[in-house]
Amino acid sequence: MTESQLSPALETAILGGGCFWCLEAVFLEVEGVHAVTSGYCGGHVDAPTYRAVCTGGTGHAEVVKIDFDPAVVGYRELLEIFFTIHDPTTVDRQGNDVGPQYRSVIFVTSDDQLHTALALIEELGELRVFPKAIVTRVERAPAFWPAEPEHHDYYTHNSDQPYCQYVVAPKIAKFRAKFGERRRRDGR
Repeated sequence: MTESQLSPALETAILGGGCFWCLEAVFLEVEGVHAVTSGYCGGHVDAPTYRAVCTGGTGHAEVVKIDFDPAVVGYRELLEIFFTIHDPTTVDRQGNDVGPQYRSVIFVTSDDQLHTALALIEELGELRVFPKAIVTRVERAPAFWPAEPEHHDYYTHNSDQPYCQYVVAPKIAKFRAKFGERRRRDGR
């Protein structure tokens, strides 16, 4: 057997919905997700740093790049989780995190992803799932810049920190309550 026959054909999703620590912690628990990398997307500066992005001046959003096996978890399912764990109705804000780096955004990597994202947003709007209109932007994926190593798997290494306890943990709990059947079987 060749390497390509042993490895699944992975796809990539890039999502921004507030602090990347929150999104990373949830998507690391999803069955079919092979890797989650925190980083930056959508700005006008090459190789941005966390400190620069936090100023709001680089134009980047804090995002996660999710490598997933579509035979196990579909792109739409990832988006359904995404819309459950963040507020897609606030512009440049998630709770106390305020600024363009915290915007709700989907960076699509294919036409199929574009159509899926737009259709789901329209469906959620028609169903009035949220009390206000969804403001999530859907854009073609530009360059993705990985965050500094200290931001990777942040919740696992810092779960006792107040931000993790009060902001990240409730999002994980919400995912587990609504999507428990999508949780990784390896206990992560």
